[in-house]
Amino acid sequence: MAETARGSILGTRVRRVEDLELITGASTFVGNLAVDGLLHAVFVRSPLAHGQVLGIDTAAAVSMPGVVAVFTAADLDLPAHHFHRFMVLNPAMARPPLAVDRVRFAGEAVAVVVAESRAAAVDAAELVEVDYDPLRVVVDPEQALEPDSEPQFPEHGSNLAAGLRAADGPDPLAGADVVVRARMVNQRLAVVPMEGDAIVADPSGDEAHELVVHLATQQPHGVRDQLCEVLGLERERVRLIAPHVGGGFGAKAGLLAEHTVVIGAARALGCPVAWVQTRSENMVSMPHGRGQVAYYELGLTRSGRITGLRARVVGDAGAYAGFGGALPIHLTYLMASGVYDIPVVAYDAAAAVTNTTPTGAFRGAGRPEAAAHLERIMDMAAVELGIDPVELRRRNLLAPTVFPHTTPTGAIYDSGDYDKPLREALRLAGYDRLRAEQRTRRENGDTVQLGVGVAVYVEITAVGAPSEYGSVHVHPDGSATVSAGTSAHGQGHATSFGMIVSDTLGIPLDRISFVQSDTAAVPRGGGTGGSRSLQLGGSAVSGAAHAVLEQARRHAATILEAAVDDIELTADGAFGVSGVPSATVTWLQVAATAAEAGEELVAGIDVTQDGSTYPFGAHVAVVEVDTDTGRVTPLQHVAVDDCGRVLNPLLVEGQQHGGLAQGIAQALWEEVRYDEEGQPVTSTLADYRIPSAADLFGFDTATTETPTPLNPLGAKGIGESATIGSTPAVQNAVVDALGHLGVRHIDLPCTPERVWRAVQDARAGCLADPWREPPAAFADLPVRGS
Repeated sequence: MAETARGSILGTRVRRVEDLELITGASTFVGNLAVDGLLHAVFVRSPLAHGQVLGIDTAAAVSMPGVVAVFTAADLDLPAHHFHRFMVLNPAMARPPLAVDRVRFAGEAVAVVVAESRAAAVDAAELVEVDYDPLRVVVDPEQALEPDSEPQFPEHGSNLAAGLRAADGPDPLAGADVVVRARMVNQRLAVVPMEGDAIVADPSGDEAHELVVHLATQQPHGVRDQLCEVLGLERERVRLIAPHVGGGFGAKAGLLAEHTVVIGAARALGCPVAWVQTRSENMVSMPHGRGQVAYYELGLTRSGRITGLRARVVGDAGAYAGFGGALPIHLTYLMASGVYDIPVVAYDAAAAVTNTTPTGAFRGAGRPEAAAHLERIMDMAAVELGIDPVELRRRNLLAPTVFPHTTPTGAIYDSGDYDKPLREALRLAGYDRLRAEQRTRRENGDTVQLGVGVAVYVEITAVGAPSEYGSVHVHPDGSATVSAGTSAHGQGHATSFGMIVSDTLGIPLDRISFVQSDTAAVPRGGGTGGSRSLQLGGSAVSGAAHAVLEQARRHAATILEAAVDDIELTADGAFGVSGVPSATVTWLQVAATAAEAGEELVAGIDVTQDGSTYPFGAHVAVVEVDTDTGRVTPLQHVAVDDCGRVLNPLLVEGQQHGGLAQGIAQALWEEVRYDEEGQPVTSTLADYRIPSAADLFGFDTATTETPTPLNPLGAKGIGESATIGSTPAVQNAVVDALGHLGVRHIDLPCTPERVWRAVQDARAGCLADPWREPPAAFADLPVRGS
């Protein structure tokens, strides 16, 4: 097709079109839906971390004014067990919707009160009496793997939910001149989205569906399919709508136990029922993230070339064996070798169940842990060898000429040039100047020391590379509607997908509307997660837009009495004939002609991608550490991330900034903690230290572009990248500030107390060895691939 030269909107900084509704309060969240006859659910939650449920007395609660019903597990027609979010790692350790005979973490739901108002439900919930017989508690995943640990599922015989060890092969440490070892903790995190979990289940349905569910979710179609499987319903009879969603970060993927209960209660009563999670509930019942303990041994030559890596990782699955327990076994394993040419990798992983909140996905889901473990041990190796940490990395980076590249763990890297973002990050940070300032402070014996940390990472996006749906419909008035099976909750899909359609069809962005997250309006979709949306959903929308363009060219050719091949899209978005600038027709005319012919200008397609994509990048963090108090003050953070082709730099920067805030917070502040009885001691935002704007600072972000050959846009994911690169860079910076004192490692988060104790131990000459032998449970794991 001939085409008059016109500027492309792709690659330009276009402001988000979806923000007006959000900032003016015109948006609708689950919590402010107005539904006639709406009842409210409040859960009765266990105060114990572990105990047998001997009896539940609901009589006093049922008699309260405004109470409609009180349900226990015995009262609802629900399966005894169901999917834990969106997968079960071990079916013998799956979670019931309501506790049946045993509670396994503080905050587990044991009953639900349904009342005419939320206040009435809260009052009645306090009157439900549950008789518990306390059992021994285990909150530490390593202790949970000990033979004498209290079993969470006695019939299973141990707390090992699942695990795999490396097959017999070459010793990864054979031939190494130097072996660097460390036990590293990647702490448990709370997800803390602005909006917690929320659901309204309406069994009265609508004209086409027997059940309509409004849900704060990242995966409308996936959750619809799950709840139909759990409850034995036909997919066509259930409609699921995700209105505006106040953040997800992986924790709003899949079906939650409480979702199942609310739907079951609504169907039992024949009335719509709502549940909106409180912040206190959110901190103990929404799945937590991370939670790994890694034992890494890195072999190197004295010249700084890596000879092999042995890794043994313990994952904390929490109270039930769901998605979080699978992450160390699969995704952390897959990304174990990172950006480096590591000839041999031996990787074992064991997931343990504990008396804590179940774990799940959180921005990166297994990949941040892999990068943190590897980048930390690389810095320790640099110190051991007396080589600058940047130089050691460069000696081991995979070369740009090796791609596509298959790693020892089976990841197939699509494209990469890992030194490119590293060069740019070092330039933007002024690396040599920073090192000179650090030397000066050390020579002067300053109390406040400077630390410089570097991290180079690669991650996987569009895991498994499933398909995605996208459609474009040009209406008789010349406007267009784009839809996709993804489900945005802050990423900017309306903007980015609208840009693709505008660029392809020449229709102004303000004439393009976006439809998503309604299973009645969008026939199928994979939702949003794993940084998949642009590369899959965007490619589907692009394909649909091009299909509509070809339809329109046929109709334009009829109007203009020209050959289809001579029809071009002009610079002002009209259709013309090549070489005849005076002959043009508008989209309005073309759409009218199509309508007269009984046709619509519409296309909906599914795209698949031949593999996952692997974004990468380099981060440089600069911190000050007060050696008298242990206080860490972040000064500068440079993030250079490569997500393939960049369609909207403004959206990419937004993802970088959000990821940096969460990644830096993991390095310095955030940590979910429990006492010995399994009671959460960080269950409010007064105790759980998320950063405020006052704690953060201006970030220096940039991108390099290494397109992927796997999709027509050349795009990779960006949503999780900055989280992955920032945490190890900041941790390395903190340890680097104290390196001259002999400090070799500080576990995450690098709190003032931990830093101060490390300084005190260094000055006293009693620094602890960062290594100890891993749990014996690894020896008995089944072999990977067997």
